[in-house]
Amino acid sequence: MNPAFSFRRIAMAAGLAASALTLTALAGCARSTEASADQFAAGLTDYLAQRGDLCLAKTDWPIDLTQHEIDIGARNALQLPVLERLGLVSSTVAEVEVRDDQEVAHTMKVRRYALTEAGRQFYLTRERPTPSGGRQTVRDFCAAKLSLDRVVHWELTGDGQDRLATVSYTYQVKAAPWTSDAELQRVFPVVAQVIRGAGSAELQERFRRTATGWVAVDLL
Repeated sequence: MNPAFSFRRIAMAAGLAASALTLTALAGCARSTEASADQFAAGLTDYLAQRGDLCLAKTDWPIDLTQHEIDIGARNALQLPVLERLGLVSSTVAEVEVRDDQEVAHTMKVRRYALTEAGRQFYLTRERPTPSGGRQTVRDFCAAKLSLDRVVHWELTGDGQDRLATVSYTYQVKAAPWTSDAELQRVFPVVAQVIRGAGSAELQERFRRTATGWVAVDLL
């Protein structure tokens, strides 16, 4: 499941897309930089507001599926028909041009999947900061939104500006209705695992102490 939000305790290929930035600090009031459950809860709330979308790593549409992919049971060959049955995508036969090893052009037929009107409701477009200080637009097809349940514990390392914290937390999930489909859960096992873990499974995020409080490393 492109890519955004990282689940460090469970293997997850999908990436999560970013959501709109929200700040929990009151305007003009700096946070304490002391490590505490309240400080990490505020930081996690900010982090999940921006990176808490659980997405399927299907960033570019339409998606073309070749006969070879169908024959070998590739990931999209298993997943896209399920999304089509649920009314989230529709498929047609299309012709595309490909080049062989000698750069000779040939045409081949593919099964082309496009989002339906219902599916486009879950195709999210967000902006997130880049390491260079700019903004990057990211898109993905998303199944759920995570929010903070509670901070469980944390471990501190380093000193001064290099003070870091690894924070473990549990989460709550607001999932799309179609995620309850049994076949969808089978072909998207990580989505099913994350949703089932709401309120009990622990995730981790690393934080750095800044002048205004603890901020997730991924947001710096």
